[in-house]
Amino acid sequence: MAMERMNYKELLAFGTQQLEKAGIEETSLDARLLLEEVCGINRSYLLAHGGELAEEGYCRAYADLIGQRAQHIPLQHLLGYQEFMGLRFQVSGDVLIPRQDTETLVEEVLRYLHDGMRILDMCTGSGCILLSLLHYSNHCIGVGSDLSKRALQLAEKNAKALQLEAEFIQGDLFENISGRYEIIVSNPPYIPTAEIEGLMEEVRDHDPRMALDGGRDGLAFYRRMIQEAKNFLYPGGMLFFEIGCNQADQVSRYLREADYRDVTVCQDLSGLDRVVSGRSETVKNELA
Repeated sequence: MAMERMNYKELLAFGTQQLEKAGIEETSLDARLLLEEVCGINRSYLLAHGGELAEEGYCRAYADLIGQRAQHIPLQHLLGYQEFMGLRFQVSGDVLIPRQDTETLVEEVLRYLHDGMRILDMCTGSGCILLSLLHYSNHCIGVGSDLSKRALQLAEKNAKALQLEAEFIQGDLFENISGRYEIIVSNPPYIPTAEIEGLMEEVRDHDPRMALDGGRDGLAFYRRMIQEAKNFLYPGGMLFFEIGCNQADQVSRYLREADYRDVTVCQDLSGLDRVVSGRSETVKNELA
């Protein structure tokens, strides 16, 4: 796209206008973040030096990114990263973009996580859940599992960038997992298959389908994991799930039917049900 040289303020106005025309939701924010990324500046510099002419190459690069965002390519794919739990994670079309809702899951696990525990993260994707838990604890052992080899490669890059040690295993849920864990956590696919086509374009067309599709009722992965997790939890170990906001009752029922104790539902910052957890049965005292 041909682009005349503009100052930062003019570039920001141009980007905002183009995104508004395309029906992008957070036009001003996206336009600003892309401008800061291209020009290597921050918000304070932009406010103080808005009248400064941007380099011609920056103008062209910014116009190109705005054009891509106007096609509903996710902002995070254009930036190449997403902030999550105060950490920066590389993202791509091979993984679900980390979302603020999922921070509720991490924060809930942290309430029960003690130093030195073993953590298993199913459907790990970018590794954001597991690596955040490892970052905010000490001497824990972390394993992440995913069916996607390319997702696991990205998770390994994130672990290296954050200077964290974790093992990543390719497989269909527990297929190649061994040993036992105090914590098993998962943000599994939970969108009912028939609802995927109605999702916003950024999600429907750019998040991996395998990270979204939870089967006919959206609950297929919960049913399977709740049963299989028993073989990998220590007695008294805990299973944590992120859920869709209308799935708490059903997932809680599955946990209780499978003899998990202390089944709890936790809400996110919007007051919506977001996390369900349960504790595996402790070993019964044979002398009782």
